[in-house]
Amino acid sequence: MRLRDASALPLIAGPEVSATVRLVVETLLARIQSESYGADERLPSERTLAGELGVARNTVREALDHLEAQGVIRRRAGSGTFVRGEDDATAASDVAADTSPLDLQVMRGIVEPEMLRLAIVNMSPRRIEALGQTLSQIEEVQADPDLFARLEDEFHRQLAEGTGNPLLVACYGLILDARRQSFRAALNRRHLTPNRIADFQRRYNRLFNAIAARDIETAAEFMKLQLIEEQRVLLQED
Repeated sequence: MRLRDASALPLIAGPEVSATVRLVVETLLARIQSESYGADERLPSERTLAGELGVARNTVREALDHLEAQGVIRRRAGSGTFVRGEDDATAASDVAADTSPLDLQVMRGIVEPEMLRLAIVNMSPRRIEALGQTLSQIEEVQADPDLFARLEDEFHRQLAEGTGNPLLVACYGLILDARRQSFRAALNRRHLTPNRIADFQRRYNRLFNAIAARDIETAAEFMKLQLIEEQRVLLQED
């Protein structure tokens, strides 16, 4: 299996990305491109990378988030972070590209409610605390739809990993790939207004409180209403 060409990937940019995070991303990309970390090879732990690079663990985690969003790495719950080979990265990209907005909403409606229930049962206090940190970042966004969407994805990714089910995590990774397609960015710019962002922030706050309280029914109801709202916006587009 050949390694994906990291040099062809987009550079990390944007005012919300710190220079330190950007440096970590570029360092890891260089290691992957030089095959210091080969295809399907497991990366060192976040703690080890933080020590090697002289940065905080949350900086490494954010850099890994960017690399995962670009399809350079994949995370396996309970196993670690691995370099993606060209074959599996291309296959995932093809599936995501072939997924229509309606197909995406159908899959989310099938997967996300049960994923949430399983996450509430299995998430450790430490994972819930990390989810709360992501919520804090979500609540800081005022008028940046792209940043808000990325943080939404991170919130849901943490829920997927919180289930402790590696197959579900892998399946949800495809959903996240589809959510990052260009049609979604266009929808974000049109519909994620500051007022709607503020409304979603309140909803995520209520969802997190339900998760922290292990209140499955309240959390599931939030997820159902959120999916209905997003489907309503999608149908308006049609």
